[in-house]
Amino acid sequence: MFSGSPDPVSADLAVAVRLLQAGELVAFPTETVYGLGADAADPDAVARIFAAKGRPADHPLIVHLPDATYMEQWARDIPASAWKLAAAFWPGPLTLILARAPAVPYAVTGGQETVGVRVPAHPLAQALLRAYAQAGGGRGGLCGIAAPSANRFGRISPTDAAHVHEELGDAVALVLDGGACEVGIESTILDLSRRDKPPRLLRPGHITPEQIGEIIGEIIGESPELPDGMKAANVPRVSGSLDGHYAPRTAMRLVASDGLIQAIEETLAEKKRCGLLLRGPLTPPPVHLLRRLPNAPAGYARALYAALRELDQAGNDLILVEAVPTSPDWSAVADRLRRAARGAGTLPCNRG
Repeated sequence: MFSGSPDPVSADLAVAVRLLQAGELVAFPTETVYGLGADAADPDAVARIFAAKGRPADHPLIVHLPDATYMEQWARDIPASAWKLAAAFWPGPLTLILARAPAVPYAVTGGQETVGVRVPAHPLAQALLRAYAQAGGGRGGLCGIAAPSANRFGRISPTDAAHVHEELGDAVALVLDGGACEVGIESTILDLSRRDKPPRLLRPGHITPEQIGEIIGEIIGESPELPDGMKAANVPRVSGSLDGHYAPRTAMRLVASDGLIQAIEETLAEKKRCGLLLRGPLTPPPVHLLRRLPNAPAGYARALYAALRELDQAGNDLILVEAVPTSPDWSAVADRLRRAARGAGTLPCNRG
């Protein structure tokens, strides 16, 4: 948390920069979720991220940059479309997958020849990255902070500093508190690494394929849903691509609106404590805990992970989630819910 000095933001940023340059972990807010940051040019620091999260070493990390000009430190053969998208959407929740520059450690790319980069929009993240650059950056003068979500691997992403403390405790040297995240789900990931092929969407997010297509004048293809981290040939592994991800410890089911009452009644008949996540006007039977989110994609996304975390910690036996529409504007939320349901219940549930 911020210190009690006359200028607490500047003081904590200075501490954060020193910790990062010393190879330590610093959690910080982005507009999407909180990230677990380390010097992306330091393989030993990157290894601390994997150890803290319990993350497999072949899962690549996204490198956060102060601005688009730093892409040239981390990527080679950068296509014109990348510069156009950076001008249109950075700072913002868009990650570009590009060919890895020779100096980029394989530790940060999961052993791949591609690297994911973005410029976050949260003012505190921007201040941290600017301060980091002004201090000379990291190892070898490279300036980038590798930062996957600041939680245990595969679990619900943190959208508040308190979530980071709950998840990782003393594994993080410093948590910069920037309040609740504005977007609330992870960035869109777009693959631009194949110079001879069209761009393709690897993870949906707040920035849509239609918005991207308008900037670069191309139709954006979507890679088919693939299990086990995008194992198909010529598809880079990227963050959040596992079949089960963003998941609560409590079992979770997605249920269509017209089947919710029956599902609730069946759960209660089995003497199970039921948590319920709604978006519509349905009036359900009394359940152990009910949370209702806005019936609009942006508002729903912003509140989703905090609501799932609360339902997960409330001692429920089962979380029932009202399914969201199948329209393109809900695709990012639908992706997170689908993966959360598949990964749910794979760790012991602690009753609150």
